[in-house]
Amino acid sequence: MELAGKKVLITGGAGFIGSHLVDLLLRLGSQITVYDRFDDFYPGKEANVQEFLGRKGFRLVRDDILNSEALGSAMKGADVVFHLAAQAGVRYCMQFPNKANEVNVTGTLNVLEAARKNKVKKLIYASSSSVYGVPVRVPMDEGHPQLPTNLYGATKLAAEKYCLSYHVSYGMDVVCLRYFSVYGPRGRPDQAITAFAESIMRGVSPRIFGDGTQSRDFTYVADAVSATALSAMNDVSGEVFNVGYGKDYSIKFVAERIAKYFGSPIRPEYIASYSADFPRTLCSNSKAMKDLGWRPEIGFEEGLRRFLDWYSSKGMNTSLQRKEADFSSPLDHTRALPNRNP
Repeated sequence: MELAGKKVLITGGAGFIGSHLVDLLLRLGSQITVYDRFDDFYPGKEANVQEFLGRKGFRLVRDDILNSEALGSAMKGADVVFHLAAQAGVRYCMQFPNKANEVNVTGTLNVLEAARKNKVKKLIYASSSSVYGVPVRVPMDEGHPQLPTNLYGATKLAAEKYCLSYHVSYGMDVVCLRYFSVYGPRGRPDQAITAFAESIMRGVSPRIFGDGTQSRDFTYVADAVSATALSAMNDVSGEVFNVGYGKDYSIKFVAERIAKYFGSPIRPEYIASYSADFPRTLCSNSKAMKDLGWRPEIGFEEGLRRFLDWYSSKGMNTSLQRKEADFSSPLDHTRALPNRNP
């Protein structure tokens, strides 16, 4: 499926990954409806889509995926649905488990039902590497046991199962993407890289849960959205794909690198770890590379520098606009697309 001219609905399209996906799909010529509640979980999402307002091919609907009637109406005529709306935040979901279940599980079921009734051609679901839990082997491929250690991961896995069951039961074309620690411009304030940068810029020690040796496979947002687009463009269905760079870094290393960027002597503050954490993620991305023709392009050192350049410029309005344009350029978001499989 070529996306030029196709009608696309993106739930959660004003969020971090969603707004970057809008960048890419507008350049590919899609007609986009962003469906977003603008939940108060974190502020600033309005700025993520401000530049799109009034642009040809872009429509914004402010509503909730729990509102089935509004969702179904917004989805009418859509060829493709990218379902990115979710209650994020591992610790937040532990604190508010009912909300996590309602948004991530019931909300996904609502999206699937709306897609079925509207005869949507394809649905892409944004899942998470959190479904794996504590690794029994690395790198973690799609067949790795799925034993989430936290409520967030459990809700994402439950939603995955609904998606795959709709593929079997109703013949719906569905793809599930397991993102590995996506970071970059517009990142949520609760994400480790963003929180570390904010603390160090304010002259405050960044807080690390545990001893900092736990590691994550950090994936730059431009790579994540190119994989997301390719999952719609390629003839795959009923499949799950890992989306990760394929190299992990310790949380301590990340904090030190950010401090070095700012020339700060500040050292991290280590606090007690929480029981739902897991020690490592390391992505096996060979399936996505083979079946989607995708290849991650931006390594962690380069991606971190790009993010920190953008983040440190946020206080300067004219510079901020320039930086955002740089980081949402066609080069960043489409560089992997020409290599895709037919």
